[in-house]
Amino acid sequence: MTLNNNGEPAAKPDGFPSATLIAAGIGAFVLGLMTTWAEASATIKTKLNFNHDVGPLSGKTFWAVLAFLVSWAVLSAVMWKRDKLLNYAVIAFAVLTLLGLLGTFPTFFQAFA
Repeated sequence: MTLNNNGEPAAKPDGFPSATLIAAGIGAFVLGLMTTWAEASATIKTKLNFNHDVGPLSGKTFWAVLAFLVSWAVLSAVMWKRDKLLNYAVIAFAVLTLLGLLGTFPTFFQAFA
């Protein structure tokens, strides 16, 4: 255990968990965005059909997971040793996740049909 100058346990940087939260929010947002976009455009809906049995959901989840993984890798590299970001990350996660959830509600995405 590492101690700071006051003899108390040293706090670990919160950059990595902050990056993970923001990346999860980005993934949720992309899923909502792709759901709404697929409803608004027949062309996009057919392009998202990666697996015939699953339908366009296969493409939507593929792009959401890819967005999560890429943003997680980039944000983790940038924020690895940073500290005092967790409060901002929680807010960003909440906003992005709520926007993503909004995009998956039928009442919302059917308005773009």
